[in-house]
This record gives sequence, C-alpha cells and structure tokens, in this order.
Amino acid sequence: MGFLAKPDYYFASVTEIDLPFLQQEGIHSLLLDVDCTIADYRRGELDGVVADWLKRLQGAGIQTCLVSNGGKRRIRRLAGHLGMPFVARSLKPFPWGCRRALKLLGVPAEKAAMVGDQLFADVLAGRWVGMKTILVQPRSGVKEPWITRWKRPIERWLLRKWGLVPASDTAE
Repeated sequence: MGFLAKPDYYFASVTEIDLPFLQQEGIHSLLLDVDCTIADYRRGELDGVVADWLKRLQGAGIQTCLVSNGGKRRIRRLAGHLGMPFVARSLKPFPWGCRRALKLLGVPAEKAAMVGDQLFADVLAGRWVGMKTILVQPRSGVKEPWITRWKRPIERWLLRKWGLVPASDTAE
C-alpha cells in the first residue's frame, strides 16, 4: 500500500504549484481536493491567495475540477463561485470520482494531476486512475475530522521514510 500512496510530487502549498512546473511535467488539468488543500475544512470560500493562484492557472489554460468527499451543496456552491466543474461525495480513495472528473474535463489521465493533502485519499485515488499526484501539506491550523487526524502520524512517518520534503522547501 505504501508504494501506491507515494505521491509523484510534494509541495508546501497549492500556491507553490506554478505554471512552469505544470508545463514542464505536461500537466494540462488539475483535479483539486477541497478541505485542507485549497480551503479550510468545511469552509465555503477560499482565501485571496489561493483564489488568485487559481485565476492565474485558469487564465493560462489549465483546466481545473474540484474532487471532494464533501457534501454536494457546499462543493457545488464553491465550484459555482470559482466557475469550475466539480465531483462531490467522490468516495476517495476509490478512483470513481477522479474518473468522473476526467470525463467532465475531457482529458486523459496522463495529462492531469490529482492535488490533495492526504496520502490515503487523494494520492491513492489519483494513482489508481493513472494520474500524476501532487501532495501538499495540509493548510496549517485547520481543524480536521477525527479520521484524518488519526491518519496524519502514519502519513508523516511514510513521508520521512521516503525522504520527501516539499519541493518548495528544497530551494534556497
């Protein structure tokens, strides 16, 4: 299970994922987890920095789709504000939500990446579909559900074992 859960890339924040990186890696579409990745857990809006990052990527032609285990009403409202498609109640780590998102965007898995903060939900779902996966550190100071808090020590242990540090932490 550890190998399947290993992300292709690891960043400190979604806002560290920039256009030159995506172009270099041949990534044309991003499937974005919501809670603790682009927004605080159960919040209905993004902070300005993340919203600006999304606008820049979309303006450069990067397709985006929200893929969340969250409820349909909240995710639909956020997707509407952002002007993007969404898949709510995606049941990650199962691959169905990612497959549905790829179909909505009309892109093959090889041209997309799943972006999220959890190894055992976001990364597994993306890898099972054959996409590149980008793990980001969870937004700091965010209260998470108990099941996520329970998994965090295991995730930290695996990241240390794999020698992974966020790509943005390797630059000087």
